[in-house]
Amino acid sequence: MSIVNTLSLESNRKIKINFDGGDLSSDAGLLLIKEFVSKLGIDKLFGQSFKTNDSALFRYHTDKENLLQMIYMIIAGYFEDDSSDELTNDPVFKAVLNKDTLASQPTISRFHNRMDEDSLNQFLSINQILRKKVYSIQMPEAIILDLDSTLLNAYGKQEGRAFNFRYQSNGYHPIVCYGGITGDLIKIQLRDGTQYSSTGVVDFLQPILDEYIEDLPEVKLLLRGDSGFATPGLYKQCEENATGYVIRLKENAVLRDKASYLVDELDEITKNNKVDYAVVYGELIYQAGHWTYERRVVCKVEKPENQMTYMYTFVVTNMESSPEYLIKFYCKRGLMENFIKESKTGFDFASVSSHTRIVNANRLQIHALAYNIFNWFRRLALSANMRKQRIDTVHLKLLKIAAKVIRSARYITFKLCSSCPYKDEFYETLSNIGKLCIQLE
Repeated sequence: MSIVNTLSLESNRKIKINFDGGDLSSDAGLLLIKEFVSKLGIDKLFGQSFKTNDSALFRYHTDKENLLQMIYMIIAGYFEDDSSDELTNDPVFKAVLNKDTLASQPTISRFHNRMDEDSLNQFLSINQILRKKVYSIQMPEAIILDLDSTLLNAYGKQEGRAFNFRYQSNGYHPIVCYGGITGDLIKIQLRDGTQYSSTGVVDFLQPILDEYIEDLPEVKLLLRGDSGFATPGLYKQCEENATGYVIRLKENAVLRDKASYLVDELDEITKNNKVDYAVVYGELIYQAGHWTYERRVVCKVEKPENQMTYMYTFVVTNMESSPEYLIKFYCKRGLMENFIKESKTGFDFASVSSHTRIVNANRLQIHALAYNIFNWFRRLALSANMRKQRIDTVHLKLLKIAAKVIRSARYITFKLCSSCPYKDEFYETLSNIGKLCIQLE
């Protein structure tokens, strides 16, 4: 043991500390991500389908390598470009990238700055191709498109950064679409901070509908949205594209009047009990002033426990199920808040620090792609007892594993932590990746 830079703890002089442990890494679980990426052919796809607007004839660190490096870093929890310098000699990162050294922070920053509108289209195409591969492994019974918008806080002088009155904060206001069953991020689009929730939603949604109608014509398409997306253009789009929808309407006097028969019914139910919770469901035909024709609206009137006032929920729909079923189906979109939260906290979607809007839009797509790769990995490869766990938990249990590197003439051996309590889950995950059968290549 080297005496230089060796320290003893004051609490126990028998305990000594130094950094002479050898070639070690704390991110050995990334080897599982590497195996999954290779199994799905993601690394090959990047090489074939992603190219920045680069005039250089040769670069030591290629676009494919830089993109892969960013994906691995984000999944491992290293969100900033500066982390590239800190990880440059990490043995696990060098192994998963098959490189002697990582690209530096200036290299990564220049890589981001080369991206443009064409890069955005490439990311959309890559995500679509990967979705096809994932669906070839596990075909969904239905596709539920959950629409929403969220605020990405920004604190500098970024192009497009603005004050959003809904969130009472400065930043960007992207529109997002998640898979309501899987949690997959189907699409995200960066927008200026001042944009309303439904601004541009028809143009945003149409490529998604076209994709699923063409690729999975036998799979039922359903869409959910809150009152921010209550626009007749969206209703018409869904109706013309064989997509069932449930979209909440803002409460108004006309809707309450049409639902008065439900109030009478609830009055009758609660006349002898004004304390307990009570609810009734019903439906009505409604045409708002800016609608060209009437549509079905299902509604819920409920009396909360220990309250005398009634609460209303109105949902416009083209589906034929019962009002109770449709209201409950709509309410399940609340899971989307968990998807958005994980996207922000676990994958740092708010990493929009560049001055230029287009660069920030592409940065967001990289983080979104990292989110999806991890979500597919979680759903298709993790052991059954870990598939519902959040990224932070998977980090703790499976990705942040200590390993020592032993090199020989022919092999690189990673000796993982002997005391790791999740050895069985590690081996099961590796086995699950090997068993994946991809029908589409």
